[in-house]
Amino acid sequence: MSHNQSNVIFITGATSGFGRATARRFAREGWSLVLTGRRVERLQELAQELGAQVPVHIAALDVRDAAAVKEVVAALPEGFRRIVALVNNAGLALAPVPSQNAALEDWHTMIDTNVTGLVNVTHAVLPLLIETGAGASIVNIGSVAGEWPYPGGHVYGATKAFVKQFSFNLRCDLISTGVRVTDIEPGMAETEFTLVRTRGNQAASDALYANMTPLSAEDIAEQIHYVATLPAHININRLEIMPARQAWSAFAVHRDT
Repeated sequence: MSHNQSNVIFITGATSGFGRATARRFAREGWSLVLTGRRVERLQELAQELGAQVPVHIAALDVRDAAAVKEVVAALPEGFRRIVALVNNAGLALAPVPSQNAALEDWHTMIDTNVTGLVNVTHAVLPLLIETGAGASIVNIGSVAGEWPYPGGHVYGATKAFVKQFSFNLRCDLISTGVRVTDIEPGMAETEFTLVRTRGNQAASDALYANMTPLSAEDIAEQIHYVATLPAHININRLEIMPARQAWSAFAVHRDT
């Protein structure tokens, strides 16, 4: 397959976790990679690692900046414009505390990244996906937190509920284009996610995943690859994935003492 004809995947938040694992997974299949993220040195390392296997284009990008997103997409080199899959992976959780103790700034950061950022990138890449047509995919990384509330989930869970509904509504609009949309909703997965959420508290991260087997970034990358390479007539609307050792709990009841 010549470079000009190879499938291209566009990944946000490719510098760690699901994004990085997804880049590696698709590189194994010969896809060309557009890798974006805020940490340039991480992008360069990944480009160096995967560049021997497949064509790689990197761009430092903060998805919250709509103008920057437009520029990055407009500046894609010719061999990287046939986008077959967009993976909206950039996102974060902050302030795992009760709403009444959370900083407003943290709420805004989550909304700006998980909602506004995802919308910015989708809007910019959509014309290229529609040009590709049948078999193209948008894979949005949601969360079980968008489905199931829990203490300290406040705005994070709400942003992921947005991801789910936006994915479903995109499906309605794109029905005649051949572009598919999937909301992948992971449960507990061991990445840098908890370190970011706890401002670098390694002990808190370790405690969360202690004595159980969480999902790995590679597990989720495998599912992203699965939904993006299905026959063109199949759309997985929503995929909720938990470790076997995670499930729901009883309703909380507050009683007078």
